[in-house]
Amino acid sequence: MPSIDIDRDAAHQAAQSELNKPIYGKASAGEEFSDWVNELIYRLLQNAASIPGGWLTSMVLFVLLAVAVVVAVHVARRTMRTHRGGDYQLFGAGQLTAAQHRAIAERFAAEGDWVAAIRHRLRAVARQLEETGVLEPALGRTANELARDAGTALPHLSGELSQGATAFNDVTYGERPGTPDAYRMIADLDDHLRYRSPAATSAAGPPAARESWAQVR
Repeated sequence: MPSIDIDRDAAHQAAQSELNKPIYGKASAGEEFSDWVNELIYRLLQNAASIPGGWLTSMVLFVLLAVAVVVAVHVARRTMRTHRGGDYQLFGAGQLTAAQHRAIAERFAAEGDWVAAIRHRLRAVARQLEETGVLEPALGRTANELARDAGTALPHLSGELSQGATAFNDVTYGERPGTPDAYRMIADLDDHLRYRSPAATSAAGPPAARESWAQVR
């Protein structure tokens, strides 16, 4: 039987061609990316001898490639989470009142847990708007939808509502740390909304708060 004489490059190409045939299942996006990286590494190894600097240059290229892949994956994951933030519900499964969300937020703020404090304080804002009739209750409302709907009803507060939604999405889906300033901004918005309601302004609303609302109106 005659021997088969085939070099490594030809064997590699033959294997790739065979695996690309329709009889084999289609790889997932992750597998295709892995195959692409493996192919790139294979080519770099093949051409290492011809690259100026030889193996030293090749090792530097490998390190740069690994760093680039890690950074690309990290950025892609953060971008996906941030962009998906507006598609996630503002509320969880529980149905709490504005006062309950507010109390939980203040407790977390006192503990320095600004992420949880920001989440619950914006939920208090949403519940307050629903309880006072500014917004109709809506299942599955997101932070971005809250800012849009409430901003339409209260255009003078559209900026604060948008900033509050951004802070909520950043700490919930963007993996960003919460800050006291972000929490205080949402808390101030919540306080304004509380004292805006007829019951609050006629009963327990402090004069300073009523004057503040008179200014923003």
